[in-house]
Amino acid sequence: MSFFEEVYEVVKAIPAGKVATYGQIARLLNAPRASRAVGYALHANPLPGIIPCHRVVNRFGQLAPAFAFGGREVQAEMLAKEGVVCDGDFTVDLAKYQWTEK
Repeated sequence: MSFFEEVYEVVKAIPAGKVATYGQIARLLNAPRASRAVGYALHANPLPGIIPCHRVVNRFGQLAPAFAFGGREVQAEMLAKEGVVCDGDFTVDLAKYQWTEK
């Protein structure tokens, strides 16, 4: 399985109403320095309706300024439909919404 495929499997495990960080996903894949590569994988998401890349934010909880499927406004809307609230700066409260895997 390629690194990108491994990223997609982890992202599919993030439940609705939760978010994960790029670094968190990299650590789960035993590649703690690969958070940027996680971002590249998500930007190339081959199945946007199935792989919920909108649930991934940066280490500060900020949405992606160049969200691959329409910008951070679209990402915020997608998260809001799942109950995840973003503030006016397009930031998610990680203490409240971050996924604690397994």
